[in-house]
Parts: sequence; structure tokens; C-alpha cells
Amino acid sequence: MTGPLSGVRIVELSSIGPAPFCAMLLADLGAEVLRIKPPAAREAAMPIPEADDPIWRGRSNLTLDLKMPADVARLKDTLPHVDILIEGFRPGVLERLGLGPEVCLQVNPRLVMGRMTGWGQDGPLAKAPCHDPNILALTGVLHSTGYAIALRSHRSISW
Repeated sequence: MTGPLSGVRIVELSSIGPAPFCAMLLADLGAEVLRIKPPAAREAAMPIPEADDPIWRGRSNLTLDLKMPADVARLKDTLPHVDILIEGFRPGVLERLGLGPEVCLQVNPRLVMGRMTGWGQDGPLAKAPCHDPNILALTGVLHSTGYAIALRSHRSISW
């Protein structure tokens, strides 16, 4: 691989949302990305087949069932050899799997952990789902764009 991140090794715990997009960009910049996928029975259903979806480009894949202690141990065995771990689970999931920051940093103290959630790891919205409409509504952007659309659809208003 060539690029500014050539030589950087990353483990991505497969998820949806910003984490795979981030891993794609880092791979595009030359990082070596290993995507840890769940068994097919627990994989998220995607609208585009994985082989046709460009977001998965530039990675190697390894299927591990992180609900199985042997597979968690296998992932831990890779951590001393990587620079970055990326995950996009809801808060607390990584800890329940036995892979929280305390555990991972014991295995590799120089590991950088990228944890992407919509509302952060703690706080009043941490456990809530976070999707674009939720963010747009809370910031007021949804109101500012939605109102004009409503006006245009009203027949009595002339432009």
C-alpha cells in the first residue's frame, strides 16, 4: 500500500454508520485495515450486496463471533500488532464483549481506540438511537428546512 497512512494497521469491528466510512477513508489513505465481521447469521442486513458496496473497499475480512470467548481471545491476540481499533457500537457493547478500553489497553498500551456513537459514551442520550433525522431535529435544522417544503406544498401561497 502507498499513501500517507502506509504502515498503519487498523482493526475495524464491523458495524454500520460512520465507523465503516471512516475505515474506508483510512484504507484509501494507505492504512492496512482488517475488518472483523460477525457470522452471517448476525450480520446487519444491507440494501446493497457487500461485494457491490464501495464502502467495504480496501479491507481484509476476518469472521469472528465476538460472543464466543475463543474468538474474543483471537481478537485480543491481534491487538499487539495494530495501531488503531475502530468500533461503532452503542455505549457499553464493547465492555460487555470483554473488549473495553481497559482490557484492550492492557494488551496494547499504544493502541488508539476510535469509538463512534451518535450521542457519546455517556449522558442523557447515550443509549438512544442516533440517525440523521434525530440530529437534524434536535439542532433545529429539520425545522428550518421542513417549513419551506410545507409552504411550497400549500396551494394558497404564491411565490
